[in-house]
Amino acid sequence: MMHTIERYILRRISGTFLLAFGAMIGVVWATQALRRLDLVTAKGQTIIQFLKMTMLALPFLGVIVAPFAFALTLIIVLNALNSDNELVVINATGASKTKVLKPVLAFAGILSVLTLISSLWAAPTSLALLREEITRVRVDLVANIVRPGRFIQVDEGLTFHIRNRSGDGTLDSLMMDDRRDPETTFTYLAQRGQVAEISGRMLLVMHDGTIQRRNNETGAISIVKFESYAFDLTSLMPQASTPVFKPSERTFLELLNPSPDDEYYRRYADRFRGELHDRLAIALYPLTFGFIVFAFLGEARTTRQSRHTGVLGALFGCIFARVAGFGATNMVVTNASLVFVVYLIPLAIIALSARVALSDSKPVWMRFMGRFAQTIVDTIENAIERVTSRFASGRA
Repeated sequence: MMHTIERYILRRISGTFLLAFGAMIGVVWATQALRRLDLVTAKGQTIIQFLKMTMLALPFLGVIVAPFAFALTLIIVLNALNSDNELVVINATGASKTKVLKPVLAFAGILSVLTLISSLWAAPTSLALLREEITRVRVDLVANIVRPGRFIQVDEGLTFHIRNRSGDGTLDSLMMDDRRDPETTFTYLAQRGQVAEISGRMLLVMHDGTIQRRNNETGAISIVKFESYAFDLTSLMPQASTPVFKPSERTFLELLNPSPDDEYYRRYADRFRGELHDRLAIALYPLTFGFIVFAFLGEARTTRQSRHTGVLGALFGCIFARVAGFGATNMVVTNASLVFVVYLIPLAIIALSARVALSDSKPVWMRFMGRFAQTIVDTIENAIERVTSRFASGRA
């Protein structure tokens, strides 16, 4: 059971994490959304379809972002606890470091479980759906052929024209001229239309329009007014190719027991191996980052002791751990005997950081990293002072 101070720290970590994770995932999502912007500008997809496809990448992005958001959360919370002298009060009561470390590890454990679930199920499932959507867009007749304001010949003797395509996919002011029948020409005019898949067939459902039928021999014209009319587009649709799913888009069971008849697996079996172990090891990084940040910032410091070095040390430590993890995954792709390195790196960093966090004295390498970080901080502060003084002298 947690004591009051432990629950208080856990609440602060939870609230700050939600803000940090939301901000970081929003920035990352925006960068991915810009890459998919051609779905609207070039492919003619609706805004709803654009948002749907970009949202499908969020579970995968969340797995990557969550450990870094947790590290940023701990930096903010531990700095705030120290600035408010709460860490000093906790130490003054004679409580051990585990009083603060316990809620950190509790939240890290919950985040590790959620990360594992997302990496094994949610992320690959959403990426697979995204791959299917991308394949569908490539063979979307309306998106790739029918463009607003243009006369497009979809088939020999069949011409389309629409004035506009609204955000929900509705085609406004539709005109279709069908001259495929040598004896009769059909001209369809409708106020609006929409493409729908019904019973396995692709239909263009038109509303509030007319059908002009002209006999090519006699020139006689007959006009039929309709409220709703369905035109079959099935024969005009390009044949969709079966999407090829990458290792990151396969479920955990497909990675664990891939089909021997899968041509993609036979060509890139080493990538499947690396993806499998990376998904399992990624759940260790919330705990890894938690121990790293606590090792640098878990102790109370006075106002004379700068915490900038601890912040930089924690950031460098987290970045180094994750980069080393990516490097280990690439090593497994080329050499299957190095699988243990994928798990050894986070576990070794956890053990080393836990020892530093719970000990009263800092090792030589950590003091060296602190001096190195302090040098960087001093350099930045001096540069800012020089720039500020130049602007001040310029105004004078």
